[in-house]
Amino acid sequence: CEGPSGGGATYILPGVVEANESSIPILAVTTDIAVSSRGRYTLTELDQNALFRPLSKYNTVIDRAEDIPRTLRTAFQQMTTGKPGAAHLGLPFDVQKGPVDESDIWADPEMGSYPSRRYGPDPKDVQKAAELILAAKKPLFVCGGGVVIAGAEAVLQKLAVALGAPVATTISGQGSIGEGHELSVGVVGSNGGVVETREIVNAADLVIFIGCRAGSVTTERWRYPAPGSAKIVHIDADPMVPGAIYRTDATLIGDARVALEALQDAMASELKTHKPTTAWGTAVADAKRKKFEAFRALAVRDDTPILPERVVATLNEILPDDSIIVCDPGTPCPYFSGYYEFLKPGRHFISNRAHGALGYSMAASVGAHYGRPSAKTVAIMGDGSFCFTAGEMETIARIGAPVTMIVISNSVYGWIKAGQKTGFGGRYFSVDFSQTQHAKVAEAFGIKAFRVEDPAQLKSVLAKAIEHDGPTLVDIVCQPLQDARAPVSEWVA
Repeated sequence: CEGPSGGGATYILPGVVEANESSIPILAVTTDIAVSSRGRYTLTELDQNALFRPLSKYNTVIDRAEDIPRTLRTAFQQMTTGKPGAAHLGLPFDVQKGPVDESDIWADPEMGSYPSRRYGPDPKDVQKAAELILAAKKPLFVCGGGVVIAGAEAVLQKLAVALGAPVATTISGQGSIGEGHELSVGVVGSNGGVVETREIVNAADLVIFIGCRAGSVTTERWRYPAPGSAKIVHIDADPMVPGAIYRTDATLIGDARVALEALQDAMASELKTHKPTTAWGTAVADAKRKKFEAFRALAVRDDTPILPERVVATLNEILPDDSIIVCDPGTPCPYFSGYYEFLKPGRHFISNRAHGALGYSMAASVGAHYGRPSAKTVAIMGDGSFCFTAGEMETIARIGAPVTMIVISNSVYGWIKAGQKTGFGGRYFSVDFSQTQHAKVAEAFGIKAFRVEDPAQLKSVLAKAIEHDGPTLVDIVCQPLQDARAPVSEWVA
């Protein structure tokens, strides 16, 4: 991404910090005033080095043109190795026009994808973890985004089946296993998890965190699993993550796929005779059945405003299995992470979960479409999120990206209002706003748009929007979040 100097650079900060904390390599390039103009009150002068320092894995302002090739190679190496992350390069105006030795203009193709230069854990740590896993009666995998980033889905499923171990995920970890698999628990935690999935976590005698920070959302503020209630094996590419929250019984530092393959090799002989545990019984199937029974009871209702559960159920019915859903972190996130069933492993659900800035899904859906043009891409957002990035519709219309945007319209910053309701006795402040005709806004940009207020029309309208050969928007008037029964265990706002 690119941002002009000064105030322009500040506009890209949310995307840079989100990518960095989500382990996604992104190169942010900002222009800057000339080196010779520093300290002279030049228009747009700003210390961009200091601005990006806490938000990126690698950060520098290049003061000499001859340093550009080497610095670019360093940036790509930093972005793609170890724990992937963001890099920022500042390019002062005079440096952009400086000469560069052509012999120094080369790149390492290995750094063109990520993760690059994968590394594995210490064999002694692998052996210790293997012994703990084989001794457990109720092992449980809790997978974060690191599993999908590493492409570790196949080896994870093979190990889970061999052990009879259920697989739960964070929101970013969805796709670690197909959610139709009998061992898939679904999302756990305070956003998208439910009581039944929490009980699976509580019942485990060994929790294996993989590519997951075990942060406040996944563990419901570090309560599930309760510290000391289960043994912990933690696998992560970042050596600072394991042990930060839970005392670990075995720590494996390395790429998730390499680490799981090492575990599989270490247990290979034992797994030939080791039978999958039966201690879980029907617990996973029972938890999913109870969860979806409660969901379906709401999804079939004809309430107006329309219940978000009905939107999820309808999309689950009509979208192809290989579709991509890009979800804003506000109102839509708990519903789609909790109840939409992503039956195929791999990246099919995208949400900005590191910091959760509103306005993500509309722009991100364009990137998702170009990344996998053969799949249908759907962006889900609240009306608050819509207002943050409505201007992106000009780009979507101009390039003709066939994405479908769905606005969950409830005229409120729902997550904040729900938090004010439960945490501050319903003393609401600056959370309500007037209703917007989002379909008309989209039509003004040249996008085919629909508005739905009657639940009986929901399925047919969504089907038309999805089948249309071009960008579409569906404005759905929905139940406000503070009045809903979303899969959220605690509203923190």
